[in-house]
Amino acid sequence: MLWPFNRFGNSAPSRRTIESIYGMIVAQAREPAFYASYNAPDTVNGRLDLLILHMWLVLRRLRQEAGATEVSQALFDRFCADMDANLREMGVGDLTVPKRMQASGEAFYGRSTAYDLAFESGMEDLAQALGRNVLDGKFPESARELADYTMAVEMALANATSASILNGSWAFPKPAVAPIGIGTK
Repeated sequence: MLWPFNRFGNSAPSRRTIESIYGMIVAQAREPAFYASYNAPDTVNGRLDLLILHMWLVLRRLRQEAGATEVSQALFDRFCADMDANLREMGVGDLTVPKRMQASGEAFYGRSTAYDLAFESGMEDLAQALGRNVLDGKFPESARELADYTMAVEMALANATSASILNGSWAFPKPAVAPIGIGTK
């Protein structure tokens, strides 16, 4: 006879769910509009900053869900595993990977804290935080547009059902694309 109680307390999300959510975050952070229209630097650090922004938005939404701690932790663990794999793929040596991972973790927590505080303070503070962290202090108009986009994502996630958030069946809104030749670069 199978022991019927072995599943109590096991609310771990499926690997498929975490891969789906993380895949959506990565795909959104790679949207060409961020680099062409919002002036985000198309560099390793620029892409990391956009990945962190979208991770922060999703984790912020998950904090509002009862019982989502396991999903949040699994998603963050997946992010860390991806960062480790990417560093190794870029040729970072085994002895240097932990230091770079620590720097990535500090970047994630520092930006998350800055975004949380700025988000609560208002659009101008959010634009400034995004301008500092994503746009390297350049392109203030793009920072405001990125803040508008961030608010649109927050609203879309807030309006998503609990079930869709927890099983990864929601979608990010598309970032606005500036008409050709109108960019600020």
